[in-house]
Amino acid sequence: MIPKLDEYKKQFDIMSDDEIKPGLDAIEKALASVLNPEKDLRIIHVAGTNGKGSTIAVMEAVLQAHGFETGVFSSPAILDVHDQIRINGKPIAQEELEYVFEEIEAAGLSGLLTDFELLTVAAFLAFRNAGPDYVLLETGMGGRYDSTNVVTPLVSVITSIALDHTGFLGNTVEKIAAHKAGIIKPYIPVVIGELAKEAKEIVLSEAKSNKSLVRAYDEEFTMKQGTTEIFSGMSTFEIPVRNMKGPHQAINLAVALEALSLAGVPLKQDHVAKAIANVALPFRFQKLAEHVYMDGAHNPAAARMLVRTISEQFPGKKVDWVVGMLNTKDYKTTLEMLAPLANSFTFVDFSHAQAAKAKDLQAVCPIEASRVISFEEVDVTCSKKNIKVVVGSLYLLSSLMRQ
Repeated sequence: MIPKLDEYKKQFDIMSDDEIKPGLDAIEKALASVLNPEKDLRIIHVAGTNGKGSTIAVMEAVLQAHGFETGVFSSPAILDVHDQIRINGKPIAQEELEYVFEEIEAAGLSGLLTDFELLTVAAFLAFRNAGPDYVLLETGMGGRYDSTNVVTPLVSVITSIALDHTGFLGNTVEKIAAHKAGIIKPYIPVVIGELAKEAKEIVLSEAKSNKSLVRAYDEEFTMKQGTTEIFSGMSTFEIPVRNMKGPHQAINLAVALEALSLAGVPLKQDHVAKAIANVALPFRFQKLAEHVYMDGAHNPAAARMLVRTISEQFPGKKVDWVVGMLNTKDYKTTLEMLAPLANSFTFVDFSHAQAAKAKDLQAVCPIEASRVISFEEVDVTCSKKNIKVVVGSLYLLSSLMRQ
């Protein structure tokens, strides 16, 4: 469910399916009927298990710092459908989205698409209307059969590959890598983050068959740690202050800068440093109150990175975890990743068709100190002793933000 999308569908009498139906036939026909707005855009296409949102946020901030206008399509919603389509850093306005839905209605697309396909068409139309210099396009799930994979971008980006969405993408890293690598297009360069050997081999094979140049983290570009971090790639930049914490964010930052350079964006040291010092993204170790944070780590790989971030920022501190996850995720292994820092676990029931029941999470809790609470009982205002981190599904976190 995409918050407030149904209001636009009802207003313009447009039907779409809320199921996930991977494939490109429907979206390609729909875009052709609205004169293929995606072909008028300068796009950087981003796929990956984790790190997509952070990488896009960095690129968005750096581009704006250089005076470029930006469009961003991301998912899921933070508050509602408007923030999934950003223009110059701001959620699309109601009147702009209404105009887009008028175009969709006039094209006769009702009943032909899934919700996400419908929103993808809306995003492309919104960007054609706004005319940004660059569009940063995030895949919804996977890549090869994702509705965003109808574009020929300036650069393709794969941030990371790990087990997630196994019901749709497969239960091995190799199968998931094959989906992510599907965004690679003939002769279009590719930037990749830190990938496991088996995933990297599949991505490199796909790139080779498409005759696409590959620039990989820790090979063609890197981020050297220190009091001042140094990015070295197609260009070199000093990063005195990085607002987004954690070693994984250093990699996301490096991927973002290399992708922009490869896209031909003329980057300058002062603009890069200023943007990175201030860029932030909701749900990425986001501070809510003193000693209270929120993070959308919803799979084992993301949980492992979150633990590293907390250990780096708060050495020796224990965490009271507040957790809500979807039942489609590997929540048992995710909890095991969080356990080394745990003082306690609190499990939350929240409203979503695929939300795991709090008691089912508690049943596989790796420590004894645990309890179950309702959504209304979640307190994000303070923590008396330990660090408190609300973690898991972005649907839980966005629901809390809407309270």
